[in-house]
Amino acid sequence: MDKIKTFIDSTKTKEYTESFLIEVLHRVQESYRYLRKDVLAKVAEFMNIPKSRVWGVASFYSYFSLKPRGEYVISVCHGTACYVKGGENILATIIDELGIEEGETTEDMMFTLLTVRCLGACAQAPVMMINGKIYNLLTSKKARKILHQLRADREKKEE
Repeated sequence: MDKIKTFIDSTKTKEYTESFLIEVLHRVQESYRYLRKDVLAKVAEFMNIPKSRVWGVASFYSYFSLKPRGEYVISVCHGTACYVKGGENILATIIDELGIEEGETTEDMMFTLLTVRCLGACAQAPVMMINGKIYNLLTSKKARKILHQLRADREKKEE
């Protein structure tokens, strides 16, 4: 919270502090993986903005999450090109592999599974994005391999 407070304080030298709200919310989400109600209240206090305004922005934009998310946020594309090229199979594979449905997070807080309308990589369909990185030309086998690698990487970090 100290880093967020420092950032908010730095915006007070600018003419429109409130215009930095979205950037502050991005930083909060990066720190906590979601927008906690208690932290949103502190943001409102620090920025001298009504809580209702902060809540309104946080709940309006689909990028922001008001529920805890996993370490890895998987966004599976459901756009037309991805759908035609087997995107539904990729989603089914991930659901099977993780044991969760779209919009859910694994019990160990490692993965959150989302679907999106388009990731803008139609020529490389089907695609998914994990924490901002695009994985293209997916097959069920390739999707499973990616998930297994992320799990293996996490296990190495924990050793």
